[in-house]
Amino acid sequence: MSGTRVTATDFPAGEDPSPVGPPPPPAPPPPRLPVWPLAMMFGLVPLWWLAGAFYLGWPLLGALLMALLLIRGRVPLPPAAGIWLLFLAAVLVSATQLETFASVLTFTLRLAFYATALVVGVYVYLVARERADQTVVLVPLCAFWFGLVALGWLGVLVPRFALTTPMEILLPSGLAGNPFINDMVHLSTAEYSARSLNPIYRPAAPYAYTNNYGSAYAMTLPCVVAFAMLRRRGLLRWALLGSLPLSLAPAFLTLNRAMFLSLGVGFLFLGVRASLRGNMKVAGSIVGIVLIGGLTTLFIPVTELIGNRVESSDTNTDRLSLYSEVLDRVRDSPWLGYGAPVQVDTVSADAPIGTQGQLWMVLFSHGVPALLCFLAWFVVAALLCGRAASAAGQWLSIVPVVCLVQVPFYGMANQNLAVAFYAVTFALALTEREVAERRLPRLPVPGPRPVTR
Repeated sequence: MSGTRVTATDFPAGEDPSPVGPPPPPAPPPPRLPVWPLAMMFGLVPLWWLAGAFYLGWPLLGALLMALLLIRGRVPLPPAAGIWLLFLAAVLVSATQLETFASVLTFTLRLAFYATALVVGVYVYLVARERADQTVVLVPLCAFWFGLVALGWLGVLVPRFALTTPMEILLPSGLAGNPFINDMVHLSTAEYSARSLNPIYRPAAPYAYTNNYGSAYAMTLPCVVAFAMLRRRGLLRWALLGSLPLSLAPAFLTLNRAMFLSLGVGFLFLGVRASLRGNMKVAGSIVGIVLIGGLTTLFIPVTELIGNRVESSDTNTDRLSLYSEVLDRVRDSPWLGYGAPVQVDTVSADAPIGTQGQLWMVLFSHGVPALLCFLAWFVVAALLCGRAASAAGQWLSIVPVVCLVQVPFYGMANQNLAVAFYAVTFALALTEREVAERRLPRLPVPGPRPVTR
């Protein structure tokens, strides 16, 4: 009887356990994020300022970055992002302590600034990791620096200039008349006391307060130096170097003591590290900047001006009064805080309790756990950025140090928190690439080939 021989590879139809055809192609990589949204957000600051949208429009620009991140998908978070997420959670929980509708509005705006800072950090971190030329990612922050210098000089030259902005006109009268909101949407170039017979004009634009200007200046200066070290040629590099001495006049005339203190501590931190590692390039750059600053004091008597201001105002007494009141009241609500600063008549200052410094705002408004998370993010960022080996990375590593010095004195529930996240997350991406390159095995260099005859 004849039969058909079945081989091991012959299976009835539909019973072949192995797939037929070539394997499926690998999934395409996610689309690369563009840099232009960062340029629009940070590079067009003078335009947002003129429109009165620098403050209220900032979270909307952050929402644009968030939308692009969601569309892209598969977004890696920068190191220590979990700490900031815990901080945001603590802030949200503290909203249960709010008592008035006005406090809800200010709380929402501050929360939007906190969230926008993280979104900016995630976006910058991802874009910097994807770009072969990482210096491109710093260009929008350099444009922010140019806007800071130009508007600072506007405050020097026309300190009494003020303007009703389109945003101020569009807002409901009740909202625009709120002192907190009005400071954000009404345009002015300098901060001064209109009641003083001999007022001291302190540049503030594009910010409402000159302390915010000084805070931003101290954060951005290391980024400008880092860019000049990363890009060794080009018109932008020379424009930045030329802007450094020009920036000193408006910066010095802010008379911001905490700005000088934070930069001094940052330079000291950087100088000690450079001396321990024998990095003459970093040490030389510090000496150059300090010399330029010292020469500027020959034309601008900063010490005398600060002394005159302190003698003619009660700023120190007011601050100490507010700080003491915060410490007294936080004992009654240490875990959740009070949700927002509170206006009372038991202190010598006109400002609400929980202002005059980000440390005191977070402690009073959101409680001790929120403050620990807030400070922990900057401490961890300083430690991670401290691994940088390049001169540019070392300059960027002082940004979280500068921020830690400023938090007892300056508020950061504004655009400056996004500036800090921009600089820190870029430094993290730069440091990660440096560490990865150091770990790559070095191939032996082939020697000369023997000559045969």
